[in-house]
Amino acid sequence: MKPFALAVKFNSLVLGSLLIILVSCGNTGKKNTVAAATNVQSEKKSVSRILTEKQFNDLFPQRDKFYSYAAFIRAADELANIKVKVIRRSVSVYQLTRTDKSTGKTTIVRQDADWNEDWAKQKPDSTYTIDYGQFCTEKDATTNKKELAAFFAQIAHETRHGENGAYNDGLMLIHENNTSLPYIAENDEYPPVKGQKYYGRGPMQISYNGNYGYASDCIFGDEKVLLNKPSLVETDPVVAFKTAIYFWMTSQTKKPSAHDVMTGKWQPTAADIAKGRKPGFGMTINIINGEVECNHGENMYNMTDRIGFYQYFLKKLGVSDPNCACSCGSMKPYQY
Repeated sequence: MKPFALAVKFNSLVLGSLLIILVSCGNTGKKNTVAAATNVQSEKKSVSRILTEKQFNDLFPQRDKFYSYAAFIRAADELANIKVKVIRRSVSVYQLTRTDKSTGKTTIVRQDADWNEDWAKQKPDSTYTIDYGQFCTEKDATTNKKELAAFFAQIAHETRHGENGAYNDGLMLIHENNTSLPYIAENDEYPPVKGQKYYGRGPMQISYNGNYGYASDCIFGDEKVLLNKPSLVETDPVVAFKTAIYFWMTSQTKKPSAHDVMTGKWQPTAADIAKGRKPGFGMTINIINGEVECNHGENMYNMTDRIGFYQYFLKKLGVSDPNCACSCGSMKPYQY
């Protein structure tokens, strides 16, 4: 791994980790389960409708065999059965309710200790639902392919290990080169497990105990799965791809999700506009690694490498994005 790429591995999910650190309050209580009266049935959509195995293999010709088309499609299809309702009180107090659409089972997988405190209940709730079934399937085929190209561009950059500018070296790294760092941060809701390390793993190089715990709650309905065994992200390719899709689809305290940006659901506020933030691929860079790569002009290598991958994948998928707002060179990153 080249020095620049190692720096990306260290920083790309730090902001996501800070999200978890800041939003976590109290200890996890017991899980509360409510059985739905009827099973929830929804039309089955799949990324396989816009991406064939031949196309996947052509996009990632040097990929590690760990990253297969079958694993990617299975991850997307299985995660499509999950949606999570997020309610936030007083900025930092959360309740997550996970629904398995295949069974209709709804479970409160997280409710922070301060949830029922008077000071928390007096604050307005912020409520939104993350439907993982909308990953690259929510809109028309062209928009879905643009989103897929953007997602692939980000994971290709995060895992590249080859020749600069060739754009054929994505999905080569399963974990970051330096696995000696534990990536542990204080977190009441998702405390680290003794002896485990939470260094960057998988297509999005997910790191820190906070992100592993949050991802585990959403993916498995149990934060302990990945907190106890983070190595699953580098030994099970389906789990690895699920963590990448989780991060792409899940908004953060101050940031929208990359999915909402690429599908046009996110629109900037007046404050965002004043800080140069606008819809487009550049905003997804700001979400993933804005503090390192954004607002530093147009010659930031990591930013331009991501843009190069995006434009390359767009062409490969047979779509274009002439008004992509690809750069984040003049966007101010989010501050926590």
